[in-house]
Parts: sequence; C-alpha cells; structure tokens
Amino acid sequence: MSSIVKINVLTVPAEQREVLEQRFASRAGTVENSDGFEWFELLRPVEGTDDYLVYTRWRDEASFQAWMEGPMKAAHQGTGGGGERPKPAASGSTVWSFDVVQQTGPKGA
Repeated sequence: MSSIVKINVLTVPAEQREVLEQRFASRAGTVENSDGFEWFELLRPVEGTDDYLVYTRWRDEASFQAWMEGPMKAAHQGTGGGGERPKPAASGSTVWSFDVVQQTGPKGA
C-alpha cells in the first residue's frame, strides 16, 4: 500500500503572509506526533499567485482522517487564551488528494 498526499491550497493576501507563517511556526509539533504522519511542508508562493501549499503525506486515508477529526480540529477551534478566535490569514482553502504511485530520492541516500 502506498502513502497518500494531501495538499491544502490556501489563498493568502500579501499582507497576511507573515501572519500565516507565524501561526504555522507556533503550531510546530501538532502534526508530527500523529499516527500515520510521514511528511509536512509549507510552501510559500514566489511569483504569480497568492496560494500557499500545505503539503502533508500520510500512511493512509484513515490516518489523515483521524488527525483531521482530532488534533487538527482541536487546533482550529482553540481561542488561544480565552479571547476571540483570530481571523483566518487565508481567504480561501481547497484540499487536493493524491495517491503516491512513484517516489524516489537521491542515489546513495
């Protein structure tokens, strides 16, 4: 069985980019401890788009769903100290799903 990849496409206005990156940095560790988690990358757009890509790779769909219903849901419902929930940095979000059918790394690694 091969891994699955989920890419969350976040549309982030230029003035919100720093906010988004700081929020991801402050959540370090929340996904890494999830069963079935394999990889994470936050990809900043360089030119031509306001879309960030949040790349995660999982052992299987069940592992991703368990994280979505547990740690991820809790993280997005928190208020961070009893105040109002902060305004989302992204103005839009779409999730793309893929099966990994081929992969490779550097020779000798």
